[in-house]
Amino acid sequence: MTSTASDREKKKVLFLCTNNSARSQMAEGLLRAMYPDRYEAYSAGVAATSLDPRAVRAMSEVGIDISAQRSKSSQEFQDKIFDLAFTVCDRAKQACPICSTELQLCSQSPRAKEVIHRSFADPAAAAGSEEEQLDAFRRVRDEMKDWITQTFGR
Repeated sequence: MTSTASDREKKKVLFLCTNNSARSQMAEGLLRAMYPDRYEAYSAGVAATSLDPRAVRAMSEVGIDISAQRSKSSQEFQDKIFDLAFTVCDRAKQACPICSTELQLCSQSPRAKEVIHRSFADPAAAAGSEEEQLDAFRRVRDEMKDWITQTFGR
């Protein structure tokens, strides 16, 4: 008898960025919406700030509501073990507080069976008009959607 996705335990995935305000939040929302039967999505920041309203707006344009999500510090997940953890910005990779599950002494940070880096441009750094700034969020959202399809859709 073969098992189906509903028979298996969902894989736990953490997206980590610097402030958990945009990129990691959008990745969490995308994975949750695209593959809800296969993955449990989480996001966190090296330091938590607040959810960027432009990220909320860009996501709502594709029918995904992340407005109830909140910015979280990676320390909130220090007792959790993830199947996969992704740093989605270079600064988070450098300050990455994710420990390999092989490190038994790591008690202040979340742990993951596998840590992967995939950097996306910071849409919050975009200059220009409100529409030009929102376009930066849309570009990152669309890049993330394609990447999530390629990475998790198999």
